[in-house]
Amino acid sequence: MSSRLTEDELIARIFAPFAGPAGLGLRDDAALLKVPPGDDLVLTTDALVAGVHFFADDPPDAIARKALRVNLSDLAAKGARPLGFLLSLVLPRDWREDWLRAFAAGLASDASTYGCPLAGGDTVATPGPLTLSITAFGAVPAGRMALRSGVRAGDRLYVTGTIGDAAIGLRIRRGRDPGIAQAAREFLLGRYLTPEPRLGLAKAMTLYAHGGMDVSDGFVGDLTKMLAVSGVSARVPIYRLPLSKPARAAIAANPDLFTVAATGGDDYELLASVAPETAPAFEAEAAAAGVRVSMVGEAVEGYDPPRFIGPDGGPVVFARGSYSHF
Repeated sequence: MSSRLTEDELIARIFAPFAGPAGLGLRDDAALLKVPPGDDLVLTTDALVAGVHFFADDPPDAIARKALRVNLSDLAAKGARPLGFLLSLVLPRDWREDWLRAFAAGLASDASTYGCPLAGGDTVATPGPLTLSITAFGAVPAGRMALRSGVRAGDRLYVTGTIGDAAIGLRIRRGRDPGIAQAAREFLLGRYLTPEPRLGLAKAMTLYAHGGMDVSDGFVGDLTKMLAVSGVSARVPIYRLPLSKPARAAIAANPDLFTVAATGGDDYELLASVAPETAPAFEAEAAAAGVRVSMVGEAVEGYDPPRFIGPDGGPVVFARGSYSHF
């Protein structure tokens, strides 16, 4: 135990090498960030706990990537470009240096890929499970942040990518649904382990989106939340939910997985509401950025929960719309 790195050595050797200028070499008690002129500062934070948000034996680089990417997804939903992040790392007392170096390598790689450098943080020990907290900050043109409360009646509702892959992947990770083909299993597991933040949609969000939110706890529940705080309702043909080929194959084998896909969470895709007259421009900007968007419904007047429509035109009711943290 005497050869273990001290906290100062851990910071200097493992994390300081990939810290950005705002981090001041990780030799100070605070970071110093300059907000670009004409921009507003956007901040978001997420905590992840072993056994709750990830498996303790997941690859350490994958744990690091997910911790950063779930925050980048929140920035993307606001139309913000990343500026940096703070990391609080609460390590079990039996942590190993090789694990920590692999974790830092994954974090450094994504920080470079997404232009979101480390600016500081804290490291502490705990008798409890591994816990991570990242606070990310980004910049958005002043007054252009896509608010969760910004949806207007008449807006078209869009979602990026495909929905449900990660929720089905989590079931696979837990040893369920063994009948899914190996290639599909690998794809769905990958979507659970390493979500893809849709930062490429930032420009389209700032130019055209009235409302924006990322889908982290489940499509049905998160859409319901966004509409509720906006004071509107919606009609949503739920059978048109964009699904990947592996998810479709899994659902064909087990139809109950459609509910898992629609409500299960961990998608980290984006919801956006866009006025009908600017919807074509929004779609064109998304296509130019290489981000798939699908129209999933229309916002309407009213305070009732959204009406989810099945292929027969009848209502589809979900017992639970999303994952609950409590």
